[in-house]
Amino acid sequence: MSVLTRDEAQTRAQLLDVHHYTVDLDLTTGDETFESTSLIRFTARAAGDTFVELKPETLHSAVLDGEPLDTAALHDNRLPLTLTEGEHTLRVSTTMRYSRTGEGMHRFTDPTDGEAYVYTQLFMEDVQRVFAAFDQPDLKAVFEVSVTAPEGWTVLANGITEQQPDGRWTAAPTPLLSTYFVCVAAGPWHSVRTEHAGLPFGIHCRRSLAPHLDADADEILDVTRACYDRYHEKFDEPYPFDSYDQAFVPEFNAGAMENPGLVTFRDEFVFRSAVTDTERMTRAMVIAHEMAHMWFGDLVTLRWWDDIWLNESFAEYMGFQTINEACADRFADTWIDFGVTRKSWGSEADQRPSTHPVAPDPDAVPDTASALLNFDGISYAKGASALRQLVAWMGEEDFLAGINIHFKRHKFGNATLADFIDNLAAATDRDVHGWAEQWLRTTGIDTLTPRLDGEGKQWRLTVDRDGSRPHRIRVGVYDHDPAGELIPRERTGADVPQEAPIALDGPRPALVVLNEGDLTYAKMRFDDVSEETALRSLSRIPDALTRAVVWNALRDMVRDGELEPAAYLETALAHLGEETELAIVQGVLGFARTQITDRYVSEADRPAALATLTALTRDLLRRTEDGDSPGLRLTAVRTFIDSATTPAKIASWLEDGTVHGGPELDPELRWRILARLAVLGATDEAAIAAELDRDPSATGQEGAARCRAALPTPEAKKAAWSAMFDSDDLSNYLFTATAQGFWQPEQSELTRPYVARFYPAATALADRRGPAIAEAAGRWAFPSYAIDADSLALGEHHLTHDAMLPALHRKLTDQLDDLRRALRVRG
Repeated sequence: MSVLTRDEAQTRAQLLDVHHYTVDLDLTTGDETFESTSLIRFTARAAGDTFVELKPETLHSAVLDGEPLDTAALHDNRLPLTLTEGEHTLRVSTTMRYSRTGEGMHRFTDPTDGEAYVYTQLFMEDVQRVFAAFDQPDLKAVFEVSVTAPEGWTVLANGITEQQPDGRWTAAPTPLLSTYFVCVAAGPWHSVRTEHAGLPFGIHCRRSLAPHLDADADEILDVTRACYDRYHEKFDEPYPFDSYDQAFVPEFNAGAMENPGLVTFRDEFVFRSAVTDTERMTRAMVIAHEMAHMWFGDLVTLRWWDDIWLNESFAEYMGFQTINEACADRFADTWIDFGVTRKSWGSEADQRPSTHPVAPDPDAVPDTASALLNFDGISYAKGASALRQLVAWMGEEDFLAGINIHFKRHKFGNATLADFIDNLAAATDRDVHGWAEQWLRTTGIDTLTPRLDGEGKQWRLTVDRDGSRPHRIRVGVYDHDPAGELIPRERTGADVPQEAPIALDGPRPALVVLNEGDLTYAKMRFDDVSEETALRSLSRIPDALTRAVVWNALRDMVRDGELEPAAYLETALAHLGEETELAIVQGVLGFARTQITDRYVSEADRPAALATLTALTRDLLRRTEDGDSPGLRLTAVRTFIDSATTPAKIASWLEDGTVHGGPELDPELRWRILARLAVLGATDEAAIAAELDRDPSATGQEGAARCRAALPTPEAKKAAWSAMFDSDDLSNYLFTATAQGFWQPEQSELTRPYVARFYPAATALADRRGPAIAEAAGRWAFPSYAIDADSLALGEHHLTHDAMLPALHRKLTDQLDDLRRALRVRG
């Protein structure tokens, strides 16, 4: 399939003005394909040649202004058009194939009850898998969509839908939309509907998940209403669409997608097992994130994909900030979770060879394939961190004033980075253009280190900067009291680079924390005294967000080889048992379990590392026996299971159906235990099959695939490998589950022969199945635990000499860089 270049898009945008699409879909023609007809009305500003994109199973006909076109001219998903100046009508009739990879029109059959569901995901360039279109973001048009669906189905779309007397479903005409925002979701949905601010609101899921959605419906709708009201306080432009539906759909590749009026979410957000308040907060943040897109992304859309950060960074920032404001009575400070989980996603991406500016130069994004590679932690988390720093620097009032200028000037149109910066500049005296050049057009992350000079009670603090960006930070200075607690002496704002050192009255501080409040994007280091204090007294820091900043600094020091992994684990053992903020506990345990114990310590040191982690989780389990902290206990139980080196304890939990002292095992915990038992060789196919009989849901199918792939036998590995790479039968989710089970640190000798097989197998798979599976293969099926020089050399050879899909190449570039880092940390 060819990719659209930026030059081609600019040329076509100069030639065409697209007015209206009438799209008719027939979903009643079988399980493999559907019928699609699109009628496009557009104007050519001059005579010229162009093309329309489509990727059909069969192209039945194409008629331009009443004249049939040669269907054999379709090549590489493009149908050429020769146009005269003036008005034109193009009608294209096709048979399209359903997807099993989450791209285009994805079809899913629920194993629980046999019901089928379909939904579209048309981001970037997948609209052509559903209907013919001029597929680029700056050719906006009105869309009228009708759908013929099986009896008993409900059809959701961007506008309010109604079923006609002939059985067809029709959606209200949309405002001007980019092609990639068109959305249809059809099936026997379970729906909860309400009204807010005069608009219909709805939430929808598969019927088999109905009890779980109903249990959380009030929470989901309360968050939705609170965000809607808060955005109307912030934004002058009212919500621009006729309804607001949220559909939780199966096997979704992303967290969610901001389709105007019909947001689609991965249906893991319909919780069927116990979750922590932090996970509920994450769901709320995603709701807020996608709603922010209704203005920034949907109302005002990027002109070309170099500005994808404009959509995602803004929504990421607004999501966390708005939940912090609108749901403060329900959730703790969201910026703690952002700092511990999301920010590291951006900073780690920014330190790899594949890094790019938040706002790359347009020439660096020459086509849609390269644009897809920038859909990463930099465009989301680093960009959101930059915006948070911008708000701290220019003030929230001026920032929102600039945003509202942006909406007013470009509503229902397209805008660029230059437009955005100009509109911010119109609201402030600050040099926003200079800020943008230093923050948005550069790569990498600065490092800030405190330096203290003086004696007695006269000390001066200098902030040394390794980097080039300006920073506005808050500095916290702490002393020990007689009981050993850390007491804030003073907090002061500082600009970096400094005009002069900060004078500190009093003795040498016990601890200096740069970037209190986590308002900037930089790595933090400590002076020698502060580092010792941090390691010994971290839990004595009174503010949770400051503790998160310190934990992040220690994490970065481990990754950079400046702190022994064992020292991090000992610090966690000493202090995490007293931690009250769940997001911190989850973040620290997650890093310790997935990075330190599995990658950063040698095979010889791994048992000791797991023992430390097990001791830590035992402490947390003892601390939570009274039932007052169910989220903390659940987090400890999960980590204890994942860290078990012997099967007896967790096997007894599975047999009893409960953790001793609680909680009782729900499906998520049962599958988690069974997966760990599979890794340890303490279960078998019969037990997996019995568990699947107990839980035959889609999640159960994934759990069984993960467990079967994790069994430590040559036969199990051979079967899992064949399922992933020798056929194309696995859906995107079943592929991922199988890959997650396949590679295990405990089974390195068993899987060693597959390391060399991975690269040619993944390259061939990506060529056959496309970017979504390519990304999944690079992320989940990569031999992450083969941490040695030979594995690195092998990967570098293939990366240099094999032609591969860009999505796979990018993912392997990142994986090999992480492998290099793991080798350095071990060294």
